[in-house]
Amino acid sequence: MNDKSTNPEDTNSEELSGDENLQSSSHDGRENFNPDKGAYGTSDNSSGRNSSVPDFAPDVSGKKGDQGASFGNKEIENKSLSMNSNLSPQKKKRSLIPYLLVVLALITVILVSIAAISFSFGAGGDLGSSEKVAVIYIQGTILSGNVPAGLGYATSEEISENIRKAAADGGVRAIVLRINSPGGSPAAAQEIVREIEKARAKGIPIVVSMGDLATSAAYYISAPTDYIIANPSTNTGSIGVIWVFQNMSASYQEEGVDHYIAKSGELKDMGSTWRGLTDEEKEYADAVVMESYEDFITEVSEGRNMSRSEVKELADGRIYTGARAKELGLVDGFGNLYDAVDKAAELGGIEGEPRIEYMNRATLSRLLLGSGSGGSNETAEQFVSYFEENPYGKILA
Repeated sequence: MNDKSTNPEDTNSEELSGDENLQSSSHDGRENFNPDKGAYGTSDNSSGRNSSVPDFAPDVSGKKGDQGASFGNKEIENKSLSMNSNLSPQKKKRSLIPYLLVVLALITVILVSIAAISFSFGAGGDLGSSEKVAVIYIQGTILSGNVPAGLGYATSEEISENIRKAAADGGVRAIVLRINSPGGSPAAAQEIVREIEKARAKGIPIVVSMGDLATSAAYYISAPTDYIIANPSTNTGSIGVIWVFQNMSASYQEEGVDHYIAKSGELKDMGSTWRGLTDEEKEYADAVVMESYEDFITEVSEGRNMSRSEVKELADGRIYTGARAKELGLVDGFGNLYDAVDKAAELGGIEGEPRIEYMNRATLSRLLLGSGSGGSNETAEQFVSYFEENPYGKILA
């Protein structure tokens, strides 16, 4: 092969080599800048290679080529760090998304659980539906005042409020009072009776469902309703009034406790535990009891369509079973709560299966407060001390 074929333009190999050196030098100047040797770095000729050919192999000696490569690597690293620093906030935002989703999921589960528990225990309720029978529980000693539910007491304020709410709901056609109570304060019973009368005046029938016990004041509030359902073994009746006094003077004398009483009238300390009643005070106490008793007789007579004399024959304070009470006309029929609901629906003109609206069925908070623990009992005593520790004695119906 002749020289023209290898170099058609008959170019001098040294000139060509020089041009290549210029090109490779300009290339190496961008990537292998060496401040010690100027803009263009050269390779070591000791290896026997042409000095005009750029040397891309790593320089083991670390004296010439490394500095240019180091400069290039640092530039790449700086660019890489700059890119990473720009992307880190976005990565952080993305990394927070799973945690936020987990928190939202937990909150959703908690809210759904609370709603399910509240619904299962009868908290709240849908008062917007139609054709309903409202059920109101009256459990424990009946008294007036503001006492948290679930502590063994049924307050006239809570019961009256629920009766008012049910009567104001256009979807409620009838009300059932579910009673388990030994009685309580005649004044509290009268407050509840007043709300019963208001509801009935609006055309809302009220049915009583007696459980284990519905005596004294509990029967007081049952008498003016439209229909009374009991169980054959329910204890009811006990129509009457009692005023309880405690005389602890002998105990005080044994303990060496003496009292000096300054009073404006002879009867001002009547019922105090440090002495017994005088004859005058006993007569007065009897008169007060009989006054409340007459009110009780009137309520039963009007509510049960019986004469006063008929009621007084039954109203000596004795308890009747549900079976005996039906024979005497004190109750109307037998059955459980749902029989009472069906009867209320019938009286309220509801066709088909009625929807039950539990107005004050036990909630989780009531169960916790009324769990029977020592703390709950102490709390109950604090709330009802005005009633249980009345210095004038307790009047009960």
